[in-house]
Order: sequence, then structure tokens, then C-alpha cells
Amino acid sequence: MDLNQGEGSEARFTAYVAGLGSVIGQAVRMRPLRDYCTGLMLPGERKSVEPMAARTAPARTAAQHQSLLHFVGNATWSDADVLAKVREMALPAIEKSGPIEAWIIDDTSFPKQGKHSVGVHHQYCGQLGKQANCQVAVSLSIANHAASLPATYRLYLPETWAKDRARRKKAGVPKEIKFRTKPEIALEQIRWACEAGLPRGVGLMDTAYGNDSRLRAGMTALGVLYVAGILPNTLMWRPGTRPRRKDKPLNNTGRRDEPDLVSAKEVTLALPKQAWRTVTWREGSADRLSSRFARVRVRVGYNKLIPEKLSPEWLLIEWPEGEAEPTKYWLSTLPETISFERLVDLAKLRWRIERDYQELKQEVGLSHYEGRGWRGFHHHATLCIAAYGFLIAEQATIPPSGPRSAAPVPLPRLPDDYRPRGSAHAA
Repeated sequence: MDLNQGEGSEARFTAYVAGLGSVIGQAVRMRPLRDYCTGLMLPGERKSVEPMAARTAPARTAAQHQSLLHFVGNATWSDADVLAKVREMALPAIEKSGPIEAWIIDDTSFPKQGKHSVGVHHQYCGQLGKQANCQVAVSLSIANHAASLPATYRLYLPETWAKDRARRKKAGVPKEIKFRTKPEIALEQIRWACEAGLPRGVGLMDTAYGNDSRLRAGMTALGVLYVAGILPNTLMWRPGTRPRRKDKPLNNTGRRDEPDLVSAKEVTLALPKQAWRTVTWREGSADRLSSRFARVRVRVGYNKLIPEKLSPEWLLIEWPEGEAEPTKYWLSTLPETISFERLVDLAKLRWRIERDYQELKQEVGLSHYEGRGWRGFHHHATLCIAAYGFLIAEQATIPPSGPRSAAPVPLPRLPDDYRPRGSAHAA
């Protein structure tokens, strides 16, 4: 980001950091806050503490390194307060293009070589596409078609970590943090978002979260509508059928006592040819994005829930031309009156979280933190989200060169010779 780009850009950066400083606590934290945020936006392959110290204060790198290290790893400022301030300052820029439409639930992973970083475990690593040693963090982002911003972010603590008192103590894991599955963390975040009064959006989830019936049921209990990715073997009743048993939940398999239950894939393959439509949802970098979809109203089979109390939901299916079988399935509690195009549009809006994480990692160094503790992991992420929020706000000041639905303009960067005011290298 070029702080000299446009009138008042450096002043906006100064005001933004001052806003963050208003909730950071002690006045002595203002300088490392400003320098850390600046370091995250300066060009450089690594955005860990040591190289950021060298870039932001080359004449006093050792002292700067200690200052930034203490600020991110030890200082007791509140992540929640800073993220709330980021939303307060960045939301107006996001909402210039329209109201918040979605709450996007997802996680992101950070491959690690060692075993001492908090939460590191041999588990599925999305960044590598396989099981590997990594950390995983769960987040909820608020989004519309123009932009999105993580609103809450928490490290997933595997059960082996959660039960290991020595490792917890060494990494500074708070006592109140207990083992929760990733869908359970997501539901806690959704409950928090409701209580915090965040602008309401439709919950969007991929199959890792959407296939969890307890998460979907919990969202419904909170009054949060969703479009949730599911697996093709998810059990449901065909259109026009309903549970036979009354006042009793299903058994573990469902099929024994409810013979009419079939999989989402079976429902799909039985649909008539006229059920399928080509729907376009947005413009991509080269062309408009479209595919072939069908939708149908179904009732979904759950364990532990009384079937007859479940309302019908949309089953949305994508089956691109030329594919041997359907490629994606979603369940949605959006109203029966919603248009086909709008349903597809919301299902596909989840792409924004993928861009979020790509830019948070590539532009502002979300994956570059090298500390091992709980506090430092979350402080670094919070400051990355803060820097990203400023970039979103600045990007909103740049007139678009094409339709807003087109591929976004690349994020601007700080010039190589920029140094924060007051540093030893400042002009």
C-alpha cells in the first residue's frame, strides 16, 4: 500500500493506528503497535518479528526486535477489543458496496516443522492438502460481494494438547480453553457474533463444517440461516415424503426404522432433466462464472433430533456439463421464496474467505509468526487482520477499473523507502 497514493493516505494510516491505540491500553504500546502494523505492510518475504524489526528500524534493529517481540508475545492487550475497533473502522468501507450478506465459517492451517508451537499436531493441513504437522485456526468472517473481514479467530487446540498440562503451561494456554472440535468452535463463534450484534449474514460453510448436523441445528436454534456444503451420502427424505415414525428420533443408521431415507446423491440422480438450469453467479478474472444446478425441497435425517420437527430445506446441487456425476451439494434454510439465482449466488460467495486467507498470508504475513505461545499466535493474527482491514479501507478509495464483481484490484503496497515516523531511519 502506497501511503502517498491519493490525498491524505498517510494521514489515514496515522488515524487508523491511533484508533487501534485507543483500545490497546498503555501509551507506551503505541510505538510498537504502529511499527508492527507498518512492518506487516512493508514489502518483504518474511513478516516475522526479526525481519520486520530490521525493516522498520534498521539503525536500532536489536532494540526494535525486543520491543516488537514483547509487544506481540507478552503484552496483555485484548485481541477482542482490537478486532472490534478494526470492524468499527473498516466496516463503513466494506458497506459502501452494500450491506453484510454472509458470515463465512472456515479454518486455515500453518505447516510447522517442530512440535513445540502451541496447538501443532499431525492433522489435515489444507495448505498442503494432506495430513501433516501444522496449526489450525478457526474463524468467522463478515462479507458482502465487495470485501470480507475476519471478525473472530481462534486456534484449534487438539485433544492431546488440551489434556497436556505441561505443554499448556509452557505455551501459556488460558485455563478456560478446553478441547472443542472445530465445528464446536465455529458454533461458539456464531453464538458470539449473535450476542455481539454483528451485522447479520447467512452462514456459509464448506463440507468440513456443513456436514456437522449439530452445527447446523445450533445455527437454526440461534436464528442464523445457512448455506452449508454437505457430502453426497447425507440422508434425507425425497420431496413429498416425510418421516414415518412419530415422536421418536432415528436410530444410528436411520434406514432400519425409516426405509424412505435416501442419500443426497440418490435424490439428485432421480431428478428430471428439466430440474437442471445453467446459472451465472459472478464475473471471474477472465469470464462470467456459470455452471449447471438443480434445487429441491427435502427433509434431512439427523440422529438425536426428532425428524417431524425439522422443516424442509433446500438441497442445492452443482453438476457441471461434462462431469460424470455431481460435484457439490449444499443444504440451505433460506426461505422457499428465494430465487434460484440468489441461492446459487450465496452458495458461491464462500470464495471470499479463500481470498481472505490468501491475501492475509501473502500480503501481510499471517503465516509468518515464529513464536510458540498462545498469546503471541493470536496477537500476531489480530494485527494481521488489523493491517488487512486498513488495506480494505484504502482499496475502497481507489475507483474500480471494471465491475465490482470482477477480479479484485491487487492490494497496493508500501513503497520500499517508507519508514514510520519517529524511527531512526525516518526522513
